[in-house]
Amino acid sequence: FYSRKDTLSLGVCNGCQLMIELDLLHPGHNEKPKMEHNVSGKFESIFLNVEVPENNSVMLKTLAGSKLGIWVAHGEGQFKLPKKESNYNIAMKYSYSAYPANPNGSDFDTAGMVSDDGRHLAMMPHLERAIFPWQCATYPKDRKNEDITPWIEAFVNAREWVEAFGK
Repeated sequence: FYSRKDTLSLGVCNGCQLMIELDLLHPGHNEKPKMEHNVSGKFESIFLNVEVPENNSVMLKTLAGSKLGIWVAHGEGQFKLPKKESNYNIAMKYSYSAYPANPNGSDFDTAGMVSDDGRHLAMMPHLERAIFPWQCATYPKDRKNEDITPWIEAFVNAREWVEAFGK
C-alpha cells in the first residue's frame, strides 16, 4: 500500500503511533523514531495551538504558515526522534516548547510528520475534532459566523489529490 504511487493515508493519534511503530514514514533510517509516554506521565486532553510549517504534505501544504487550534487526547504522544530535525519531514509543530503547550514533550515540538513523498501523514492532534467552530474551545470572534474551520482544507486537498490522480 505505502509503496504504491496511487495511495494516500492519514494516521491520527493511534494511527500515527501505528505508522511510526511500523516505520512507514522513514524506512531508510537506521535509527528509528519512536512514540513514547507523555513526559507528564499522564493522559493529556487539551485544546492548544499548532503551527503548520512549509511542508510537502498533500493534505497540509496549503495550510503552511497557519497557526490553528486543535485538540489532543493521548497518553503516548511523545515523538522521540534520534536524528537531527532536518532528517524528518515535520508537517505540524506545537506552537510552544513548554508544557502544557507541548503536552507530551516531543522532540522539536513535533505534532505531525509526513513521508518523503508527502502522501502519508501521521499526526497526534485530532484535526477531525476541530472541523466545526463549535468543536473548538476558543475561536476568533471575527470568524464566529464561519460554518467550518480551516482544518477542512486538509480533507479537500486529499479529495482533490485523489480526483487528479484518477484522471
